[in-house]
Amino acid sequence: MAAISAAAPYVARDRDLHNRALLRAWLYVVLLVLFALVLVGGATRLTDSGLSITQWKPIHGVIPPLNDAEWQEEFQLYQQIPQYAELNKGMSIEAFKSIFWWEWAHRILARSVGLVFALPLLFFWATRRIERGLGPKLVGILLLGGLQGAIGWWMVASGLVDRISVSQYRLATHLTLAALIFTATMVVARGLAPHSEPAADRSTQRLAGFIVLLALIQIYFGGLVAGLDAGLSYNTWPLMDGKIIPGDLLILEPAWRNFFESPKTVQFVHRLGAYTVFVVALWHMIATRRRLPGSTHARRATLLFLLVLVQASIGVGTLLMHVPLHMALTHQGFALIVLGFAAAHWRGTKGAYPLPTGIALRG
Repeated sequence: MAAISAAAPYVARDRDLHNRALLRAWLYVVLLVLFALVLVGGATRLTDSGLSITQWKPIHGVIPPLNDAEWQEEFQLYQQIPQYAELNKGMSIEAFKSIFWWEWAHRILARSVGLVFALPLLFFWATRRIERGLGPKLVGILLLGGLQGAIGWWMVASGLVDRISVSQYRLATHLTLAALIFTATMVVARGLAPHSEPAADRSTQRLAGFIVLLALIQIYFGGLVAGLDAGLSYNTWPLMDGKIIPGDLLILEPAWRNFFESPKTVQFVHRLGAYTVFVVALWHMIATRRRLPGSTHARRATLLFLLVLVQASIGVGTLLMHVPLHMALTHQGFALIVLGFAAAHWRGTKGAYPLPTGIALRG
């Protein structure tokens, strides 16, 4: 009996580790679907397809038009909005189908990620595989996903009456919330993983977290750049409009509007954001290698800086090539990779979530 009692905590530990492995695998699948969703969303924006479906039908909208009559009905709805009248008047039904399918795919993926998250969550909850304290985190991510669906329609609605495209404010909000959901999912998944070393010092943790925040802000301004088509002008680097600091950055009144509504100012701010992320990631790498030489934290800080360097190169290439679709999508997709790794690294500096058994978790 004494031997059984002594072994009980380790049996419980093995059970908890098994449950954590299952939860991590599920969350990694969610991350893959989220990644695909953001990429298809980017393609939808870059191909001006986002307004091709003018109604929000969360259930019925899963089924696309199945015959010529239904296609004509959908096309007629699109013909009633300003984008058709001012940009695409005379568009053929075949051309309409090409933009329709991008938006439909984006909406289907959005619904799919909801199911991929919600159904396993219910299963894990019903089978008591979710530890105390983890439930609120997972439910919070689910609620953010529901909010994201509402914001997606709020964004589309902004382009159906008085505009020929969606509001850049709403587009940037939609993209940033997607990035926030991606970040939260990564942080939880990483917190459930075994960690090879103890937590890093507080200074290292704070700087790693600051990089995550900077990446989210940079993605927000990237959304503004996309919403304003700001990347289609001033396609030189390192100079912009022939200068390091271009003129006419504050021509709108009041001045704050320039940072959200002026394509020139928004692009310049996005450039400054990239330089800031680069410098902070470089400093974090140097500081971590000095403070924790040879550690996993130092190696991850180094890899994070290299990822930022690659992303900066992709961004410059996208700009110089006048934003071709494949480069723009690569830039957006790699931004998520940088953000996801930064979030995983930050969680790694804090260590794994404590096991319910109280036994230290190391990998």
